[in-house]
Amino acid sequence: MTPSTNDPLDFLNSNPHGIQSGAQTDLVQLLLYEIIRVKDLIIYYDSIPNGGGQLGSSILNELVSEAYSSLVNYDTILMRKYYDLLLNCD
Repeated sequence: MTPSTNDPLDFLNSNPHGIQSGAQTDLVQLLLYEIIRVKDLIIYYDSIPNGGGQLGSSILNELVSEAYSSLVNYDTILMRKYYDLLLNCD
């Protein structure tokens, strides 16, 4: 199996400054960027000793799961909703 030359996340690697707001970006790219960022937060929450981050981790996992679902179904209303929710996760 040969690797695909069309990487859907190539915009993350090709832009060293992250995603810039403007006409070149779209909701799908923005949502993917936020999903990746929140998945890093999940790793952080999972690393908190004595299960201190379990609740935060499970909530963020659910948000990421629902955000993926909105992408798969290409439901732009839900995509915007989950983008806004993920954007405010910290």
